[in-house]
Amino acid sequence: MSEAPRRATVGLLLSHPAHFIAFGAGSGLSPKAPGTVGTLWGWVSFLAIQHVVGTGLHADLIWAAILTIGWLVGCWACTHTARSLRVADPGSVVWDEVWAFWLMLWLISPVDWRGQLLAFITFRFFDAAKPGPVGWADQLFKLKPGQSIGWAQGLGIMFDDLVAALCALLVLALAVAVRQGGVSAGLMG
Repeated sequence: MSEAPRRATVGLLLSHPAHFIAFGAGSGLSPKAPGTVGTLWGWVSFLAIQHVVGTGLHADLIWAAILTIGWLVGCWACTHTARSLRVADPGSVVWDEVWAFWLMLWLISPVDWRGQLLAFITFRFFDAAKPGPVGWADQLFKLKPGQSIGWAQGLGIMFDDLVAALCALLVLALAVAVRQGGVSAGLMG
């Protein structure tokens, strides 16, 4: 008989570094829309980190390192926290949103707050609605009956948000191309 799922609490958040990371420094404990709150935390924390590291090639190298380490640590933290909560893909685990939105903001920078807001809205749509490739990615690592929570669930938690970010980036790139004279002009120019 499997054990009942645990609730995400402040006590659990503070009990292990993996929980602190996976819960997005507590943003995932929001009783309403934890994924949206986690993405907002990702936005604010991106701006804070960007303020410290600046812009340019040196900053890009730092962001590449942050994102690479963040992916690896995120897979571990999401797996560990999913096991602790006894839920394969808990809503309170929001590191995937934080990481994916950092990736988006880094790739579209420099952009003003309106561009960042549009990125936020587009990402949240793909992450929440899970159309097409995002739905496929979300189902790819789901538990099979009798299977226990393992590394694949942590990878799956991260992977569908990566796909959501890539889909959102594609839509934003197409919107920019159309605005600048059409898709063919954007692709050929």
